[in-house]
Amino acid sequence: MTARSLGARIAAASRVVRAIVGAPDYERYLAHMRRRHPAQRPLTRNEFVRERMRDRYEKPGSRCC
Repeated sequence: MTARSLGARIAAASRVVRAIVGAPDYERYLAHMRRRHPAQRPLTRNEFVRERMRDRYEKPGSRCC
């Protein structure tokens, strides 16, 4: 296994763990904004986290329990 392959596997595992625990993925958000909304200013990391946490805890029906 090469160092590059190991790094890719670690990055993939990290993404999976963040998705499982519900941690927001700022890098994925930035890539999406560049690709789909290039004219819009992306949120700062703090704005992004604040918005995701607000969505998670304040929107009715967004949680399973």
